[in-house]
Amino acid sequence: MGSPSDGYGYGRQTHSRGHAPGSGGPASGGGRADRRRAASRKDDRSLIRRIFTWKKIVGTFFGLILLGMAAAVGLYWYVDVPDPNIDATQQSNVYKDVNGKTIANIGKTKREIVGLDKIPQKVQRAVVAAENKTFYKDPGVDIKGTTRGVLNTLMGKGKQGGSTITQQYVKNFYLTQDQTVSRKVQELVIALKVDRQTSKEEILAGYLNTSYFGRGVYGIQAAAQAYYGKDADKLTLSEGAYLAALLQAPNQYDFAIASDTGKKLAKQRWAYALDNMVEMGWLTQSERAEQEFVEPKKPTQAAGMQGQNGYFIEAAKNELARHLMEKEDLTAGQALAKIDQGGWTIQLNIDPKKQKALEKAVKQELTDKLDPKQRKVDAAVQAGAVSVDPKTGKIVAMYGGEDAIKHRNMAIQYDYQASSTFKPVILAAALEHGATAKNGSPEGQPITPNTIYDGDSETKVDFGGQTYAPPNEGKKDYGDVTVQRGMDKSINSVFAGLGADVGMDKVKETAEALGMREFEPHPAMTLGSMGASPLDMAGVFATFDAHGKKVTPSIIKKAEHKDGNYVPEPIGDQVISRETADTITSVLQGVTNDGTGATVLRGPYAGKYKAAGKTGTSDNNVSALFAGYTPELVTVVGVYGEAPEGGGGLKRPDGKPAESGNHVSLRGAGGEDTIHGSGFPSRIWAAYTLGALNGGSDARFELETDMGVGVAPPPTTAPPETQDPTTEPPKTQEPTTEPPSTDPTTEPPSADPTTDPPSSIDPTYEPPITLDPDPDDPGGDNGNGKPRD
Repeated sequence: MGSPSDGYGYGRQTHSRGHAPGSGGPASGGGRADRRRAASRKDDRSLIRRIFTWKKIVGTFFGLILLGMAAAVGLYWYVDVPDPNIDATQQSNVYKDVNGKTIANIGKTKREIVGLDKIPQKVQRAVVAAENKTFYKDPGVDIKGTTRGVLNTLMGKGKQGGSTITQQYVKNFYLTQDQTVSRKVQELVIALKVDRQTSKEEILAGYLNTSYFGRGVYGIQAAAQAYYGKDADKLTLSEGAYLAALLQAPNQYDFAIASDTGKKLAKQRWAYALDNMVEMGWLTQSERAEQEFVEPKKPTQAAGMQGQNGYFIEAAKNELARHLMEKEDLTAGQALAKIDQGGWTIQLNIDPKKQKALEKAVKQELTDKLDPKQRKVDAAVQAGAVSVDPKTGKIVAMYGGEDAIKHRNMAIQYDYQASSTFKPVILAAALEHGATAKNGSPEGQPITPNTIYDGDSETKVDFGGQTYAPPNEGKKDYGDVTVQRGMDKSINSVFAGLGADVGMDKVKETAEALGMREFEPHPAMTLGSMGASPLDMAGVFATFDAHGKKVTPSIIKKAEHKDGNYVPEPIGDQVISRETADTITSVLQGVTNDGTGATVLRGPYAGKYKAAGKTGTSDNNVSALFAGYTPELVTVVGVYGEAPEGGGGLKRPDGKPAESGNHVSLRGAGGEDTIHGSGFPSRIWAAYTLGALNGGSDARFELETDMGVGVAPPPTTAPPETQDPTTEPPKTQEPTTEPPSTDPTTEPPSADPTTDPPSSIDPTYEPPITLDPDPDDPGGDNGNGKPRD
């Protein structure tokens, strides 16, 4: 065997001895391969050295720098400082009354621009310390922070901080809040230019006037008012530090809505601003130690929303939004956002004289009689009313509640029931559809106001296999009575029978044609258990008054904007025949002459005007209504039981403690045992109508019908055998005596509802029965509020 050196080339000396050159042995072939590989590696290294010389690397590096600088310079010169964006220059909306007098100047962007001289220096410094400590030294940008923001945007990590005050000002004033790479690059370039062209003081002033502080306010002046109820120049250092803290998370740090964690973070940010001021030499340690956190006030509405103004503005915005939704195919949110962009001049139909008369009537006939200190329930009483000119459809007066900054607008809320004000709609459906009597008599004949129905309480009525037997007020039995008498006395059993004969689908169809909201048709709806606002019912009764032409009440006379105007057309098409509408008016004169609404034509109101109308009282006495009209004016007044803030120590109808906004019974309010439509609502209606008509009117209803008590009756014929000969015929003369008392003489039976009135209308909700009182026989409660088989 050969030695280890043989054939393996371990030693060059051994290799040379063992084989002659060129012999072709193993040593010779292996050596050449090694040499070729070594040569190849040497050539590769040589090529790399030739390509990547130090000179070339350095040259390329500086070339890229120069290229980047050139691109940056080009970008700098290419990007111009744009005009201010819409949000930064947003206008308010101006609201005027029918005479053109400005009543409010309101806008979504609540902002009052103030100069830096109106902002205490210590507050300015608190903002700088919290937001951008290097503000007075930096060139307007934070390259590191902006680069991080761009990278995070590219990676989809959302909004990132790191911007300087100058960059935030540029974003607020010139650009948008979009988190895109192009916007971030624009922000950087424009910030550099703005910093060179504008003083730091101007930039800081602009930032403080454009920044969002929560509560719908922009700028530190509006923020000072919103959070501390003072002007910016009156802010203390502690207050200013809190406003500075808000800039990071306005909603999260607002003590009115913040969670415990949010409040803790807000205080930490407040402390951070003050500690930075110490670090920067703007505050001594002793001054810092003296600072105590000042908790902000609860939110309040902006000036111009107080009293009834806020209710007008809310109703006008809703109406204008509906117009924009239809015209421009916008969602509700988009329409309201467009309005809030500002620039609208909106003239209302509100007549100052009639409005004053309505507010006076509510005060004299209701609020002056309330004493929450003596009666807890009095704190829960709210009124809502809408008054409409039936010839034009204009809302000439509206009462939304005690104050728009204290309570919601009861004139437009529909979580309370229509109750018995719905009964005329059922009769209108019967007349309009030519319904024939099945539960009434003469059987098989078209229904008229003279059709006879069983007026006994809890009369069983068949609704297509479903039995319904509503109790009358006080469970009183009336025997066989006409529809006219059933309307006068608001007899529930009569309208259950009538509704079954018409068919609830047809009743629903007529109701919606008259302007009511959609509801699920079922037997309890014959008693008006669907939700409806005074505004809703004002449209229905105005359509009756307008001889069947659809009236959609409008609070707006005209709305003007640079992008287009809106002039409402409240009077629409004929939705029910004139004969039907006029018959309803004729029948409803019986209610005011000799029925539950007689209050409005008696005493000081006797002979002052002609009136038609209908009372309504909801189950558990949580609301009461009067919807009435003269030839010149349609007005719906509602009185509602709604628990005040904290519940007021009251109980819901189900006996549970009430919370803010819950429906509660009106029993005992104003010292009256039970509140009916014939009480406070009727008295408010009459006092207002007399004042609005300047003491009265000779106008008469022009009716094209031969039915109802408002017209001369046709020749009498023998009554059907089923008619009770003792039933009183309807009276057509105007009564001259005082209305009977509506105060019950006995303790009302207890109610035991199982549910609280819904806060919103749910078509699947089975509402309680609603009843209406007979002032000639005032009862107590409405029973248990449930239909019986």
